[in-house]
Amino acid sequence: MANIEEKIGEIVEDLMKDYEGGKTIDEFKSLAQPDKDKVIDILDKLRRLIFAGYFRSSNLKVYTIRNNITMLLEDIIYNLTKQISIVLRTTEEYEKAFEEEIYDAAEHLTLEFVSRIPKIREYIETDVQAAYDGDPAAFSTDEIIYSYPGLYAIVTNRIAHELHLLGVPLIPRMMTEHAHSLTGIDIHPGTSIGKYFFIDHGTGIVIGETTEIGDNVKIYQGVTLGALSTRGGQSLRNKKRHPTIKDNVTIYSGASILGGKTVVGTNAVIGGNAFITSSIPDGAKVSIKNQELRYNYDAEHPVERKEIDNDDSWFYII
Repeated sequence: MANIEEKIGEIVEDLMKDYEGGKTIDEFKSLAQPDKDKVIDILDKLRRLIFAGYFRSSNLKVYTIRNNITMLLEDIIYNLTKQISIVLRTTEEYEKAFEEEIYDAAEHLTLEFVSRIPKIREYIETDVQAAYDGDPAAFSTDEIIYSYPGLYAIVTNRIAHELHLLGVPLIPRMMTEHAHSLTGIDIHPGTSIGKYFFIDHGTGIVIGETTEIGDNVKIYQGVTLGALSTRGGQSLRNKKRHPTIKDNVTIYSGASILGGKTVVGTNAVIGGNAFITSSIPDGAKVSIKNQELRYNYDAEHPVERKEIDNDDSWFYII
């Protein structure tokens, strides 16, 4: 036991010396560190506010919707103001500001954000409808609201995007990365998304910061809307690096569409596993040509092979 305590003491001393090395990770930011659990709790309460009839809090014993919403909104405003005031201290603008000035700025941003909730709900209503209209496996809109990971990621993005537009640092990314961890869908809060957006299945989707998505767009699992190269690093900040997807576009699984100058035109369809780095005209249907399937057969156990014609493509049935 004594040897263990002595060893721990030596390690602590080594760590304390190492913390003095001037590394980025040596900084202690306890006074300017947002509370991740609080941010997630705020996100959860915003979701309850958006879907007022679906995700009621068991802690609220008042039975009128007005009182419930009032209490929920007051809680969101108080806690979001507090978290925004913390992250504002990390910015150059408020680095040397007085606490009262920071808090007033945070409160102003919070009130401006919550005033946009009706707009967020307007867009989410269309997203729910797009999921129901676009998925024959959906039994009801309730099923979509309660269980679809794609909708959860979209709702989170629409919340985070409004905070991003208001210039709130860090918190929007914390929200979308929380959704990413739950759903496998990575949408940067800077992404601009139109109405009636539907993500089917969703796992493995990546959508970059400067992506612009129009109305009535549907994308499947494994799609990447990304940048051509990140070798430029911070020199590419605030530049258009990700594609523009126009209205009524469908993008099938595994497709990668890259580059800030890449525009996918209205009514285009992008086939699975396509790799696109240049613009696609309106109405185009893009697919991979001459994919080859190879089969190894067991000579001792032959199988019947049939060829059938289906939509101008040949398939083997084994």
